[in-house]
Amino acid sequence: MTNQSESTICIQYQSKLYELPYILIRSNRRSFSISISPDGQITVRVPMRATQKEISHLLIEKRIWIVTKYLEVQEKQRNRPVSELTDTQRLALEKRYIAAAKEYFPKRVAHFHQFTGGSYNRITIRDQKTRWGSCSARGTLSFNWRLMLAPPAILDYVVVHELCHLTHMNHSTAFWQKVESVYPDYRTARKWLKDHGQELVL
Repeated sequence: MTNQSESTICIQYQSKLYELPYILIRSNRRSFSISISPDGQITVRVPMRATQKEISHLLIEKRIWIVTKYLEVQEKQRNRPVSELTDTQRLALEKRYIAAAKEYFPKRVAHFHQFTGGSYNRITIRDQKTRWGSCSARGTLSFNWRLMLAPPAILDYVVVHELCHLTHMNHSTAFWQKVESVYPDYRTARKWLKDHGQELVL
Protein backbone atom coordinates (compact mmCIF):
# COMPACT_ATOMS: atom_id res chain seq x y z
CA MET A 1 0.00 0.00 0.00
CA THR A 2 1.31 3.46 -0.89
CA ASN A 3 0.23 7.05 -0.38
CA GLN A 4 1.57 9.80 -2.64
CA SER A 5 1.52 13.59 -2.28
CA GLU A 6 3.40 16.61 -3.62
CA SER A 7 5.23 19.33 -1.72
CA THR A 8 8.09 21.83 -2.02
CA ILE A 9 11.35 22.31 -0.18
CA CYS A 10 13.13 25.68 -0.03
CA ILE A 11 16.93 25.53 0.12
CA GLN A 12 19.38 28.43 0.43
CA TYR A 13 22.53 27.54 -1.49
CA GLN A 14 25.39 29.80 -2.64
CA SER A 15 23.38 33.01 -2.14
CA LYS A 16 20.40 31.66 -4.07
CA LEU A 17 17.07 30.33 -2.86
CA TYR A 18 15.85 27.20 -4.62
CA GLU A 19 12.23 26.10 -4.37
CA LEU A 20 12.29 22.46 -5.40
CA PRO A 21 9.10 20.40 -5.80
CA TYR A 22 9.21 16.80 -4.65
CA ILE A 23 6.94 13.78 -4.49
CA LEU A 24 6.46 12.19 -1.08
CA ILE A 25 5.66 8.48 -1.16
CA ARG A 26 4.58 6.68 1.99
CA SER A 27 4.66 2.90 1.87
CA ASN A 28 5.12 -0.23 3.98
CA ARG A 29 8.86 0.21 4.16
CA ARG A 30 11.17 0.71 7.12
CA SER A 31 13.74 3.09 5.69
CA PHE A 32 13.84 6.70 4.46
CA SER A 33 15.34 7.59 1.08
CA ILE A 34 15.66 10.46 -1.39
CA SER A 35 16.27 10.01 -5.11
CA ILE A 36 16.50 12.35 -8.08
CA SER A 37 15.67 10.98 -11.53
CA PRO A 38 17.56 11.91 -14.72
CA ASP A 39 14.77 14.38 -15.57
CA GLY A 40 15.11 16.15 -12.20
CA GLN A 41 12.17 14.61 -10.34
CA ILE A 42 12.87 14.52 -6.59
CA THR A 43 11.22 11.61 -4.79
CA VAL A 44 11.18 11.14 -1.02
CA ARG A 45 10.19 7.67 0.19
CA VAL A 46 9.27 7.15 3.84
CA PRO A 47 7.52 4.59 6.07
CA MET A 48 3.73 4.90 6.19
CA ARG A 49 3.76 6.14 9.79
CA ALA A 50 6.62 8.61 9.42
CA THR A 51 5.88 11.91 11.17
CA GLN A 52 6.21 15.32 9.52
CA LYS A 53 8.98 16.10 12.00
CA GLU A 54 10.97 13.05 10.82
CA ILE A 55 10.45 13.99 7.17
CA SER A 56 11.49 17.59 7.78
CA HIS A 57 14.59 16.42 9.64
CA LEU A 58 15.55 14.20 6.69
CA LEU A 59 15.11 17.04 4.18
CA ILE A 60 17.12 19.47 6.30
CA GLU A 61 19.88 16.92 6.86
CA LYS A 62 20.12 16.14 3.13
CA ARG A 63 19.41 19.64 1.79
CA ILE A 64 22.91 20.27 0.39
CA TRP A 65 22.96 16.87 -1.31
CA ILE A 66 19.51 17.52 -2.75
CA VAL A 67 20.32 20.88 -4.30
CA THR A 68 23.79 19.92 -5.59
CA LYS A 69 22.45 16.70 -7.12
CA TYR A 70 19.52 18.59 -8.62
CA LEU A 71 21.83 21.19 -10.18
CA GLU A 72 24.05 18.39 -11.51
CA VAL A 73 21.04 16.78 -13.20
CA GLN A 74 20.00 20.13 -14.67
CA GLU A 75 23.49 20.63 -16.08
CA LYS A 76 23.44 17.19 -17.68
CA GLN A 77 20.09 17.96 -19.27
CA ARG A 78 21.47 21.15 -20.77
CA ASN A 79 24.37 19.17 -22.24
CA ARG A 80 22.21 16.45 -23.77
CA PRO A 81 22.74 16.04 -27.51
CA VAL A 82 20.17 17.82 -29.65
CA SER A 83 18.49 15.48 -32.10
CA GLU A 84 17.85 16.54 -35.68
CA LEU A 85 15.39 13.72 -36.27
CA THR A 86 11.75 14.43 -36.95
CA ASP A 87 9.16 12.80 -34.68
CA THR A 88 8.32 10.34 -37.46
CA GLN A 89 11.97 9.40 -37.96
CA ARG A 90 12.50 9.02 -34.22
CA LEU A 91 9.49 6.75 -33.81
CA ALA A 92 10.58 4.60 -36.73
CA LEU A 93 14.08 4.23 -35.28
CA GLU A 94 12.72 3.47 -31.82
CA LYS A 95 10.63 0.64 -33.26
CA ARG A 96 13.72 -0.82 -34.93
CA TYR A 97 15.79 -0.57 -31.75
CA ILE A 98 13.01 -2.11 -29.67
CA ALA A 99 12.71 -4.99 -32.13
CA ALA A 100 16.48 -5.49 -32.00
CA ALA A 101 16.42 -5.33 -28.20
CA LYS A 102 13.79 -8.09 -28.05
CA GLU A 103 16.18 -10.34 -29.94
CA TYR A 104 19.45 -9.27 -28.32
CA PHE A 105 18.63 -9.13 -24.61
CA PRO A 106 17.46 -12.77 -24.36
CA LYS A 107 20.78 -13.85 -25.88
CA ARG A 108 22.80 -11.90 -23.33
CA VAL A 109 20.56 -13.10 -20.49
CA ALA A 110 21.05 -16.71 -21.60
CA HIS A 111 24.81 -16.19 -21.74
CA PHE A 112 25.16 -14.75 -18.23
CA HIS A 113 22.43 -16.82 -16.59
CA GLN A 114 24.73 -19.84 -16.54
CA PHE A 115 27.04 -17.88 -14.20
CA THR A 116 24.46 -16.13 -11.99
CA GLY A 117 21.93 -18.88 -11.37
CA GLY A 118 18.41 -18.20 -10.16
CA SER A 119 15.23 -18.62 -12.15
CA TYR A 120 13.35 -16.12 -14.31
CA ASN A 121 10.00 -16.40 -16.09
CA ARG A 122 10.17 -13.89 -18.90
CA ILE A 123 11.99 -10.89 -20.34
CA THR A 124 10.30 -7.62 -21.23
CA ILE A 125 11.63 -4.56 -23.07
CA ARG A 126 10.47 -1.18 -21.85
CA ASP A 127 10.96 2.54 -22.36
CA GLN A 128 11.60 3.48 -18.76
CA LYS A 129 12.34 7.06 -17.79
CA THR A 130 14.46 6.43 -14.72
CA ARG A 131 15.54 2.79 -14.73
CA TRP A 132 17.80 0.73 -16.94
CA GLY A 133 16.46 -2.57 -15.75
CA SER A 134 14.45 -4.32 -13.07
CA CYS A 135 13.76 -7.78 -11.66
CA SER A 136 10.37 -8.53 -10.13
CA ALA A 137 9.70 -10.94 -7.28
CA ARG A 138 7.95 -13.16 -9.83
CA GLY A 139 11.10 -13.45 -11.93
CA THR A 140 10.31 -10.98 -14.70
CA LEU A 141 13.42 -9.29 -16.08
CA SER A 142 12.79 -5.90 -17.68
CA PHE A 143 15.29 -3.87 -19.66
CA ASN A 144 15.32 -0.38 -21.13
CA TRP A 145 15.65 -0.55 -24.93
CA ARG A 146 17.84 2.58 -24.81
CA LEU A 147 20.68 0.39 -23.60
CA MET A 148 20.98 -0.66 -27.24
CA LEU A 149 22.50 2.80 -27.75
CA ALA A 150 25.18 2.15 -25.11
CA PRO A 151 28.47 0.27 -25.53
CA PRO A 152 27.82 -3.52 -25.38
CA ALA A 153 29.79 -3.84 -22.14
CA ILE A 154 27.40 -1.42 -20.41
CA LEU A 155 24.37 -3.38 -21.56
CA ASP A 156 26.00 -6.57 -20.28
CA TYR A 157 26.50 -5.00 -16.86
CA VAL A 158 22.80 -4.20 -16.56
CA VAL A 159 21.92 -7.76 -17.61
CA VAL A 160 24.23 -9.19 -14.93
CA HIS A 161 22.90 -6.73 -12.35
CA GLU A 162 19.29 -7.81 -12.87
CA LEU A 163 20.15 -11.52 -13.08
CA CYS A 164 21.89 -11.30 -9.71
CA HIS A 165 18.65 -9.97 -8.24
CA LEU A 166 17.14 -13.39 -8.91
CA THR A 167 19.11 -14.68 -5.94
CA HIS A 168 19.56 -11.41 -3.99
CA MET A 169 16.48 -9.16 -4.11
CA ASN A 170 18.37 -6.26 -2.55
CA HIS A 171 21.62 -4.33 -2.88
CA SER A 172 23.39 -6.02 -0.01
CA THR A 173 27.10 -6.80 0.19
CA ALA A 174 26.32 -10.35 -0.95
CA PHE A 175 24.53 -8.97 -4.00
CA TRP A 176 27.44 -6.79 -5.10
CA GLN A 177 29.88 -9.66 -4.47
CA LYS A 178 27.76 -11.78 -6.80
CA VAL A 179 27.78 -9.05 -9.46
CA GLU A 180 31.54 -8.64 -9.16
CA SER A 181 32.13 -12.39 -9.47
CA VAL A 182 30.46 -12.31 -12.89
CA TYR A 183 31.27 -8.78 -14.01
CA PRO A 184 34.48 -7.65 -12.22
CA ASP A 185 34.51 -4.15 -13.74
CA TYR A 186 30.95 -3.30 -12.68
CA ARG A 187 32.01 -0.06 -10.95
CA THR A 188 33.24 1.39 -14.23
CA ALA A 189 29.97 0.48 -15.93
CA ARG A 190 27.91 2.03 -13.13
CA LYS A 191 29.89 5.25 -13.39
CA TRP A 192 29.51 5.29 -17.18
CA LEU A 193 25.72 5.08 -16.85
CA LYS A 194 25.72 7.81 -14.23
CA ASP A 195 27.86 10.10 -16.40
CA HIS A 196 26.47 9.28 -19.85
CA GLY A 197 23.08 7.65 -19.39
CA GLN A 198 21.25 10.87 -20.29
CA GLU A 199 22.99 10.79 -23.67
CA LEU A 200 21.23 7.56 -24.72
CA VAL A 201 18.57 9.30 -26.77
CA LEU A 202 17.67 9.44 -30.43
